[in-house]
Amino acid sequence: MMPRRSVLDILSWVGAALSVGFPALVYFGRDRLSPQALAIVLVLIIWLRKRIAFGMRPSPWLVAGGLLLALLALGRNDVLPLKLYPVLVNEALLAIFAASLWYPPPVAERIARLGYPDLPIEIVAYTRKVTQAWCVFFGANALTALWTAVWGSDDVWFYYNGIIAYLLAGLMFTGEWLLRRRLLRSLGW
Repeated sequence: MMPRRSVLDILSWVGAALSVGFPALVYFGRDRLSPQALAIVLVLIIWLRKRIAFGMRPSPWLVAGGLLLALLALGRNDVLPLKLYPVLVNEALLAIFAASLWYPPPVAERIARLGYPDLPIEIVAYTRKVTQAWCVFFGANALTALWTAVWGSDDVWFYYNGIIAYLLAGLMFTGEWLLRRRLLRSLGW
């Protein structure tokens, strides 16, 4: 029998995969599944997401917002509330990153310390700026996701929220990681 911790970890990864794939599920499932069935998948995602990255628990606001979107989709039998889920996720990430600026250490510093527990003061200052940059990214991403959900076609919504937004986040993360490594090397680390 698998230990309870392993089962929870697997369920958390399944929830993460479903969450990342949710735009594709909505896009490709919209003609095959009712919005109510897709809303039940959103409830499942929320239930499975016991933890977000780096051991943080989902905020009660994210859980409540996700459940509200699912409830609206169920009650109205409408896909629009489900298309707003990426907006909610980006707003939640913006809130987490912004709050870490007021209640340090900033998120980027926490991530950097996973590889370098004793960061030089120059990198600590740098990670604060990186966290601010991520706040701008998540704010712009939330606004773009909102625009695509309300005014964009289904295709525009899917391509942005299911592909482009992830590519942009990956590029930003990779670029920042490479820059941080370069800065560490220049400081003799």
